[in-house]
Amino acid sequence: MAIKFSVASRNAQLDAHEATVGASPKLRVLTGAAPASCAAAQTGTLLAELTLPADWASNAASGSKGLLGSWSGTVVADGVAGYYRILDNAGTTCHEQGTMGASGADLNGATSLTTGQVLVITAKTLTAGNA
Repeated sequence: MAIKFSVASRNAQLDAHEATVGASPKLRVLTGAAPASCAAAQTGTLLAELTLPADWASNAASGSKGLLGSWSGTVVADGVAGYYRILDNAGTTCHEQGTMGASGADLNGATSLTTGQVLVITAKTLTAGNA
């Protein structure tokens, strides 16, 4: 039998994730496929690094949470976005990574990027499992 968590427990897990990452984390958008885990070395070309708002995610509700505030920044290299990483505000510890796409990905925004372009993140939802 699979373990199931209440909505309140799932919300607490998600809010704890945001607290662990901390205020004003770095969002990196990179080319290629994501490494096997956050602990693995970053791969691909760095296309953009954004500093997210101090409070960067909504309060968890119904077992999920989304982006909060404006997530945008300037593209620093040409390429096609494949994945993203969210790191602490020093940019040293990866706490989350996932796919990047125009829609339907873990993080959504433009994917064909050109140096100097303003990248606007349009959607991100993190959902806790085991409902």
